[in-house]
Amino acid sequence: MGAMDMELSQTEDPSSSPLPFARSYQIEALEKAIKQNTIVFLETGSGKTLIAIMLLRFYAHLLKKPSSPYIAIFLVPTVVLVTQQAESISMHTDLKVGKYWGEMGVDFWDAATWKEQQNKHEVLVMTPAILLDALRRSFIELDKIEALIFDECHNARGKHPYACIMKEFYHRQLPNSKLPRIFGMTASPIKAKGCSTSTYWKQISELENVLNSKVHTCKSESVLAEFIPFSTVKLKLYEEINFPCALYKRLEDELRKLTIKHKSSLKKLTLAESAEDSALKKLEKMSNTFLFCFTELGLWLALKAAEFLSSVEIGIVIWGDMDTKVETIVHGFALDVFKLLSSYVPSGLEWSNCDNMKADVEAGFLTAKTLCLVESLLEYRKFVDLRCIIFVERVITAVVVRALLSMVLLKLCGWNTEYIAGCNAALQTQSRRKHNEIVEEFRKGKVNIIVATSILEEGLDVQSCNLVIRFDPSHTVCSFIQSRGRARMPNSDFLIMVNSGDDSELSRVKNYVSSGDMMRKESLSHASLPCGPAEFDQYDDMFYRVESTGALVTLSSSVSLIYFYCSRLPSDGYFKPYPRFIIDEESELCTIQFPNSCPIQSIVVQGSRKKLKQIACLEACKKLHKIGALTDHLVPDIVAEHILAQEIEEVPYCDEQACYFAPELVSFSQRNYSVEYYCYIIEMEKNFVYDISVHDTVLLVINELNFDVGNIDFDLEVDRGNIAVHMRYLGRISLTLDQILHCRRFQVAVLSILLDHNIEKLIKVVDKLQKDEDFTHVDYLLLPGCGHGSPENSSFIDWNCISSGLFQSSNVMDSHTDCIHSGDSCLVYTNNGFVCGCMLKNCLVYTPHNGYMYCITGFLNDLNGNSHLRLKDGEVVTYKDYYKNQYGLDLQFEEQALLCGRHIIGVQNCLQRCRQQKDKEPSASSVELPPELCFVLMSPISVNTFYTFSFVPSIMHRVESLLLSANLRKMLADQCMQEVDIPVMKVLEAITTRKCQESFHLESMEILGDSFLKYAVSQQLFVNYQNNHEGLLSLKRQKIISNAALCKLGCKKKIPGFIRNEPFDPKEWVIPGDPCGNSVLAEEQLSASRKIYIRGSKKIKRKRVADVVEALIGAFLSSGGEAAALVLMNWLGIEVDFFNTPYQREFPTCSTMHINIKHLEALLRYSFRDATLLVEALAHGSYVLPGIPRCYQRLEFLGDAVLDHLITLHLYSEYPALSPGLLTDLRSASVNNDCYAQSALRAGLHKHILHCSQELHKHLVATLYNLDQLSSEATYGWGFETNFPKVLADIIESLAGAIFVDSGYDKETVFKSIRPLLEPLVTPETLKVHPVKELHDLCQRQHFDIRKPVESYVGGQASITLEVEANGIVHSHTSTASDKSTAKRLACKGILMSLKGSILEI
Repeated sequence: MGAMDMELSQTEDPSSSPLPFARSYQIEALEKAIKQNTIVFLETGSGKTLIAIMLLRFYAHLLKKPSSPYIAIFLVPTVVLVTQQAESISMHTDLKVGKYWGEMGVDFWDAATWKEQQNKHEVLVMTPAILLDALRRSFIELDKIEALIFDECHNARGKHPYACIMKEFYHRQLPNSKLPRIFGMTASPIKAKGCSTSTYWKQISELENVLNSKVHTCKSESVLAEFIPFSTVKLKLYEEINFPCALYKRLEDELRKLTIKHKSSLKKLTLAESAEDSALKKLEKMSNTFLFCFTELGLWLALKAAEFLSSVEIGIVIWGDMDTKVETIVHGFALDVFKLLSSYVPSGLEWSNCDNMKADVEAGFLTAKTLCLVESLLEYRKFVDLRCIIFVERVITAVVVRALLSMVLLKLCGWNTEYIAGCNAALQTQSRRKHNEIVEEFRKGKVNIIVATSILEEGLDVQSCNLVIRFDPSHTVCSFIQSRGRARMPNSDFLIMVNSGDDSELSRVKNYVSSGDMMRKESLSHASLPCGPAEFDQYDDMFYRVESTGALVTLSSSVSLIYFYCSRLPSDGYFKPYPRFIIDEESELCTIQFPNSCPIQSIVVQGSRKKLKQIACLEACKKLHKIGALTDHLVPDIVAEHILAQEIEEVPYCDEQACYFAPELVSFSQRNYSVEYYCYIIEMEKNFVYDISVHDTVLLVINELNFDVGNIDFDLEVDRGNIAVHMRYLGRISLTLDQILHCRRFQVAVLSILLDHNIEKLIKVVDKLQKDEDFTHVDYLLLPGCGHGSPENSSFIDWNCISSGLFQSSNVMDSHTDCIHSGDSCLVYTNNGFVCGCMLKNCLVYTPHNGYMYCITGFLNDLNGNSHLRLKDGEVVTYKDYYKNQYGLDLQFEEQALLCGRHIIGVQNCLQRCRQQKDKEPSASSVELPPELCFVLMSPISVNTFYTFSFVPSIMHRVESLLLSANLRKMLADQCMQEVDIPVMKVLEAITTRKCQESFHLESMEILGDSFLKYAVSQQLFVNYQNNHEGLLSLKRQKIISNAALCKLGCKKKIPGFIRNEPFDPKEWVIPGDPCGNSVLAEEQLSASRKIYIRGSKKIKRKRVADVVEALIGAFLSSGGEAAALVLMNWLGIEVDFFNTPYQREFPTCSTMHINIKHLEALLRYSFRDATLLVEALAHGSYVLPGIPRCYQRLEFLGDAVLDHLITLHLYSEYPALSPGLLTDLRSASVNNDCYAQSALRAGLHKHILHCSQELHKHLVATLYNLDQLSSEATYGWGFETNFPKVLADIIESLAGAIFVDSGYDKETVFKSIRPLLEPLVTPETLKVHPVKELHDLCQRQHFDIRKPVESYVGGQASITLEVEANGIVHSHTSTASDKSTAKRLACKGILMSLKGSILEI
């Protein structure tokens, strides 16, 4: 025996001991299993799973994670058992259990994923094909499995995955390797249609040898009878009554005529030969189904079968994927049969008792068999809680028997009936979820009867099932035992329906009944014999093993691997790639002809006729592995590439990113006597009339600004118009610490007033400025200019205004020592006390009674406290009375002239495009104020200064953004191989998203960069991977240029910190020098010699980072050409070299044999040096000939990228002033399949496509016909109301690729050749926006509500219903087309027409 004997350890963890409720025979079986490989043969319901769980408990200490590398694997034959057995293990152990089945996508998992699963779980429950595949690919290693459990192990025969696992891996490592403990479970160790006593041991022995395990069982059924109930076997005999001969003959003839009629219709469709054969077989199968139903089940059940198959919901979907026209014909056939049978069955036929049914048996509406079933069930009508399973052979039998029982038994007994059919059945209408729902309702008693195929024979555990009926006979001993075992209740019955005249069936049933004892006897009598070697034939030793991984492909598995490999090659709707086998039996030669996209064109081998196809496939697997088309785990390269691409997409990304701040505007507090500043003048010029003017502002910074930052021009948008900003460098200036403090106090005060309008906060901030603290902070000076002077003497700064610091009530007059007036005549009483009247002209005051601040422009000498004021309601009162009534204030100096005050204008975002339409400045009208209510804050300072400084935050935000862009440019210059002269404004545009709502954003640059990136990478991949097909190239490109990949590269280079992704919010702007508002600044090292500061964080989505990376490439391309863009790409980590890799190709064909070269060259206005490129560019994947080693897909891959870039370049250069949004729309309308397809049709290129697809031919003919019916205007842009064959667009791109390669990668040559085919190119004047985008934009503008589209598929056609609620009215439109995108486009067009009409009416 392969596994070593093990004694039960007494020192193991208590969890390894048998469960306390285990039965004696279970303990005995466990002890046997611990000592040696064992097959437990016990009846259904005897608790075999519990024995397996106790065995897992025994091995648990060897499996515990994370210390153990070992696992246990529990194999089950069906998906439904995976969850059931996994839950049982979890219930009785603390082991970590993983569940696996095909629909989880495990076929496409790689070694790392399987490693992760083995590290995470201790027991893996799965179907056997998954383990077999993982072992073959060496994702799971046999020596890492401690225990291997086979549920329903009788399946381990022939080529079943159970047998393959043992033969291919377990037996090959005998006798010395570390091998898992094998534990099998079965209710029948043989799986035969019935056999004599002499052959029982032979089959049991074969199972033992394959599993290298001995059968263990009880001595007799009586041992189990103490613990579990056994159902009573009862025969239900019925006497077959022949179908009325005349009626049968008539129906058979009419059914044959209908079959011939619809077959003829199918043949007229001119389908591909394989498609026609498939359709005819399906029609024939349906005809045979009807014939079976009315001969074996009765005319009424045949009618129900026709009704079922002709229903709209079920339709032809149950027969698999078919052409729409084929579906129509086959559906029509089912409908015609339904009408035919309806004419023979009386309407309203119902049965209330068995007497009525017996009469209908004689008439042929039912058969004796169906009557017997109903009568048998009615014998149990007194059961309080019936749970019955009826086993049938065919799915259609389950469907129609359920219909019969639902009609009869629901009325007579109140029993609900459902049916369940296998998920792999050809006639499949149920999902696994539906199966589970029915079984659960059966357990709860909501469903009383289930009519089922063999799917419920194994594994279903419903303890309350008390009746099982075999409507159709069991074909194997195993089937008999399994179905009998479904009856779990005490005193349950197992009814077997048998034709009384069928002696052979009666004999077989008797054999089945006694089979259990016979198998037990044979097993016990040979228990002492050791297992023999498994039987191998001469070809089992033919396999190919990869040395580096141990992955294995055998003769039998090679065929499926080759088909799987081919299925992953590129395809379209007109051909599916698969290998073609040409077998010459006389010479014993097999040739495999592979699809054109396969790197190997053909394989020829010689060998035994019996295994010739398999030998050829094994040889093909070897060659595909050696050239890398199969990986070292024998996985198709495209599958491995897809996994890698998926891993990049799934890399975690944190959208919380650093927010950078330019170091030029940051300084560390210094105590030097004087500081030298770089001086810049900011000039502002209004283009509108307003009584408040703007003046120059001076910017002083410690660090010199880049030339193109310090010398800029831009516009601010305000509610009244634009303000032109001109910034220029003046020179250097030195300020003393005292001057700096005054300047800082001034700017902090003015900007705090403008931003906060809060007197308490203002005083707090200014007080804190008195303290001398050392810290790194945003520090530069913004000062009022006086329009003249020079940096040498700082006379261009308005020092008089700067001296207007905040006053306290005690020092107002003290600060005013240079007044030209004298005496008390110039004194005015204010909230501060008496002040000089000249101080109140051009000052800032605070009015405590209402909490407002005003700019005082002068005195209103004709108004005082006794003057009259007209209120809003028309009442006239004096100012004195107004303040008394409104605020409870008594004016003491009512004779004083009132002051003219202007409201402080708040700071707004003046960089926002179209701001005039969104925000309005607050009213700037004047107010009359009694001086005694005014607290003087600053003097002298004019309303012009406040108005000017209200624009300063927007100006400085632009300067800060430009400095950030300049730092990014410097970082790139530091690290790139060569310095590129790119304007800082271009960089700013590239890092500014649309969300900032400024007059520029990255979209244009992004489009340009995206097209170049795709073009450059595609060319590199095309040349470097000359044996890779289009699918592989596309995945490799995706790995490089996907949003996830670009984001990863961008983050590595610290680009997110530079991105501007939010509109400027003045409230968030940091006032320079403000000790309260300065956020903490942290240093970030951009490179060895360059740093930047981090001020807080921001949220940036992954796609935004990718967009900025593309936009930067576009900016470098537009400013420095391809060389500059390539330098940036290489710096990012995208290495592209256009110049150093030669392209070699072998295309051994005579071009003139396939195409008209001269005509095509004239059409393209290009002469090919290598005409085989032209052949390749026109060869569709269906055109498989020995002389055509490739189809157009690789050239299409290249040409798509080249054309995309060329058209984007053309639009960008042709329309430089175009807005980014319009450029995007132009590109979308110019670079799309519909546009290219129409160009191909106009040029007649469809006539030159090399293909062998009838479907493609039909689609081309239909497209040409539809095109002829419409005007040229209707087919321009997005107006065409059907979908074009994508092949038409593909050949435009493949021809572009061919010219590109042939011309030595000359883009201009390609554009000169292809552009005439695309004329007229879309222009801004002829642009038609895609209906989907147009509808979205319209709804966004008008605030309409777009509801979620409703999608459906009927008869192979996609149907989409759109609804938009506009002004209380719901506009709805439904469109149907052959594909989803066309249907959606047409639905959007319909909604747009409705909406536009509605808007016009309004």
